[in-house]
Amino acid sequence: MSFVGPLGLSVRDRTLEADTQAGLTAVEEGLLEATKSDVPFITEAAQHLVRAGGKRFRPLLVLLAAQFGDPHAPGVVPSAVVVELTHLATLYHDDVMDEAEVRRGVSSANVRWGNSVAVLTGDFLFARASHILADLGPEAVRIQAEAFERLVTGQILETAGPRDGRDPVEHYLDVLAGKTGSLIAVSGRFGAMMSGADESIVSILTQYGERLGMAFQLADDVLDIASDSHESGKTPGTDLREGVATLPVLYVRERAEATGSAEDRELCELLAGDLSDDARLAEVLRRLRAHPALEQARRVTVRYAAEARSMLAPLPEGPAKAALEGLCDAVVHRAG
Repeated sequence: MSFVGPLGLSVRDRTLEADTQAGLTAVEEGLLEATKSDVPFITEAAQHLVRAGGKRFRPLLVLLAAQFGDPHAPGVVPSAVVVELTHLATLYHDDVMDEAEVRRGVSSANVRWGNSVAVLTGDFLFARASHILADLGPEAVRIQAEAFERLVTGQILETAGPRDGRDPVEHYLDVLAGKTGSLIAVSGRFGAMMSGADESIVSILTQYGERLGMAFQLADDVLDIASDSHESGKTPGTDLREGVATLPVLYVRERAEATGSAEDRELCELLAGDLSDDARLAEVLRRLRAHPALEQARRVTVRYAAEARSMLAPLPEGPAKAALEGLCDAVVHRAG
């Protein structure tokens, strides 16, 4: 058994493992090629996050989905490069919006070069993704445009917050479907589509990707609270410190409102306060880890992963299907 890609996905089939590793290597080369410019400074800024690494979760899904057709079809690797470029571009923009200082273990582009350069570098990556898409045909361009619209809508909804009377949890799940689910759904769709897989398989892998994307992001929410930095590679409480109300936090607020518990109300006050103080953040993390809201969020994560897995039922049995099922298990494992 070998491990490839993000999350330590186990692949038991040697041919699939070789295909996937070769595909990921080709994607990496494609990313470096797509981020080159005649202007050395632009190349440096555009390759900043590419070289910092990352899970490459979306390209991996493209490559696995392509196993249901011809995995070596010419559009497979370029479409994997497109989804990763799009993802990277959103990270440059997110870091400006969140005033983040670190991304993937290196200084964020906005800290290193300022907000204007970070925003424009994100735009440069979108332009390069569009350039590659143009060679993949009008259908690919349309699919990517629709996903990008959903992604931006999700970001706007997050910034605007839930409208009056809207359930904050429902609103948050809508935000995640746009911000994260849309591009991971496209990853499954592109892989199947570019490989020439049957239309019914393209549809299955699109729906699978959407649900897997939700589970993946919700697992991150849980991880932000439940893990230590050694386990996850990220500093616990990062979202809390940035004031992001993730699912566990929304469930704490919901319970405080429903029960009127003094303890829950006190925790809500702490969450609403300044968490730049390490001792205060540590206290909030300690309380959240012991709170039923964390387990509630974990159950929702498991539910989305189970829905993703159930989508795969009609697919033919084989190493590729087993690997996609393994991704569901890996996401759940991350959430504990």
